[in-house]
Amino acid sequence: MDCEKPLFKAADLFCESEMDLNTIEKATTKILEAIGEDPQREGLLKTPSRVSQAYEEILAGYRINPEELINDAFFTVAYDELVIIKNIEFYSLCEHHMLPFYGVVHVGYIPNGKVIGLSKIPRIVDMFARRLQVQEHMTQQIADFLQESMQPQGVGVVVEGKHLCMMMRGIKKQEASMTTSAMLGVFRSQPSTRMEFLNRIASEEKI
Repeated sequence: MDCEKPLFKAADLFCESEMDLNTIEKATTKILEAIGEDPQREGLLKTPSRVSQAYEEILAGYRINPEELINDAFFTVAYDELVIIKNIEFYSLCEHHMLPFYGVVHVGYIPNGKVIGLSKIPRIVDMFARRLQVQEHMTQQIADFLQESMQPQGVGVVVEGKHLCMMMRGIKKQEASMTTSAMLGVFRSQPSTRMEFLNRIASEEKI
């Protein structure tokens, strides 16, 4: 697998090579056999192919080039107040059981002479979500990447997630959810900035 460290340290591994779909198909067939199923029965004939295609999409974040993702997306502005993008949906796979977890991400930052194109922040969330993850790590990765690439006065990230590894197996708690946060720059050093961000994302005001 042709993977390398990207220019942005917070982006972690970036893989240029294509995902090995053939190996995933073969492994899926082995799993079907191991659980006592018949991979040749009608309903399962195309399952290995479907699983490999699903993984290619769900785990696409390894193959998103962070440098290309944010290329030419910064704009100079005379604005230094809080910018918030909230309720960004995400779907990921936990790295412990490879079961889905999903929810929303809220991002806030205070510009330091430049802003990033609005659509780029959800794309950055997807870049990190579409990998094998733990929620705590994903939260910190998003914040670190924004801080590193934008150099704002500060960044705040809050993630709210529900985990099928806890809902459909193990302890089986259907209503339990997890909230994680990462606060950098003025979001960490200035309680008033942090509280403004937290109060704003908690607001139910509609546009």
